[in-house]
Amino acid sequence: MTLRPSHPHPARRGPRIGVLGSYGGFNTGDEAVLTCVLSCLRALRPDAHLVVLSRNAEHTLAHHPDADEVVPWEGVSRNHVLDVLPGLELLVLGGGGVLYDGEARRCLRLVRAAQIRRVPTFAYAVGTGPLTGAEDRDAVRTVLAETDDVVVRDEESRLVLEEVGLEREVTVTADPALLLAPEPFTETMMREEGIPSGARLVGMSVREPGRAAEKLDEGDYHALLADVADFLVRRLDARVVFLPMERHDVRHAHAVLSHMTAPDQGRILHGDYSPGQVLGFMRHLDVAVGMRLHFVIFAALTGVPVLPLPYSGKVFDLARRLGAPALVGVAREQAGLLLAEVDRPWDEYPQRRDDLGARMAELSASARETCERRAGAGSRRAATRRARGSRRRGAARVARGVDPVEQGSASGCARR
Repeated sequence: MTLRPSHPHPARRGPRIGVLGSYGGFNTGDEAVLTCVLSCLRALRPDAHLVVLSRNAEHTLAHHPDADEVVPWEGVSRNHVLDVLPGLELLVLGGGGVLYDGEARRCLRLVRAAQIRRVPTFAYAVGTGPLTGAEDRDAVRTVLAETDDVVVRDEESRLVLEEVGLEREVTVTADPALLLAPEPFTETMMREEGIPSGARLVGMSVREPGRAAEKLDEGDYHALLADVADFLVRRLDARVVFLPMERHDVRHAHAVLSHMTAPDQGRILHGDYSPGQVLGFMRHLDVAVGMRLHFVIFAALTGVPVLPLPYSGKVFDLARRLGAPALVGVAREQAGLLLAEVDRPWDEYPQRRDDLGARMAELSASARETCERRAGAGSRRAATRRARGSRRRGAARVARGVDPVEQGSASGCARR
């Protein structure tokens, strides 16, 4: 069932633009990306009718006022989702890490279905990899070759596409969440979380060893991060606050707390906060140490000294672009190196503040340019391509009823 706001906007007669990604409240970073993508499209085309394909339509409708219409793709019939596509002027894939083993082909079936129905498609600051399965690699190579614009959020993603065999221009940009605006995180909210005023605060982010971090050993990295937290408590006379970016992070935060020698100095944020409020919370921190990509982005946006803990290519790439220490990972054998580096963001921040600000300004400008030039050009091309009646080969395949990528479930993409 397609959902619309209970208090709908005045009828918008501009292009119908679809946005497909791993949306629905499962991850704060993904929700930040959706907020920025919708804001970008709305700024470019105030008259556009924005349609979000979401994993949880009710959540998306409640939390994203820029969406005019929300279409669920989980737990609904294939035809229900496909029926939405022909009315679109443009389908935007992303942003976020949606093209990886086990999920890329699921996500790209919808993109391929749109292409066959002559709907222009745009890959907007997507993350890719790992991609080792033959079906996922074939889907990425086939569908992205027919996509009007392919823009990835980091150099690692571009290299993955090159290795898969995609032969086309791929632009590297920055994450759309770099354009997120902060919302207040008030002193009252701090008190409700049990965080004392006036204390030095260290923010930490941990995650589960999922597909993007499947080589992590849970016990080792829980103990390692507990050592880091205890070190910062002693070194800075600080409290440690864990920021879950998705619900699975809570369990891992508790596990790290259980390994700490000073667990009474740690807290876990438990409230249900918007991405803007999480970004607003960052202004209360004195230093940040974390694994989640968007935790690191939020800290850097706020100007907080930050040490990324790389567990995958996307975090390594961001650390490089921020000029952060080049750590090799979060395995237990790197404990000495990590502890030697962990207080560098604090010690060196006065000297690095201007450099970090300049790097963030450059990344934000790249994200803004992608929004203005790529998405804007894509929406303009939509009407042109539709008028020309392009993609005749795709139409012929529809007539024959066969397409190797589109076959299978229409269910969309989950994030990694």
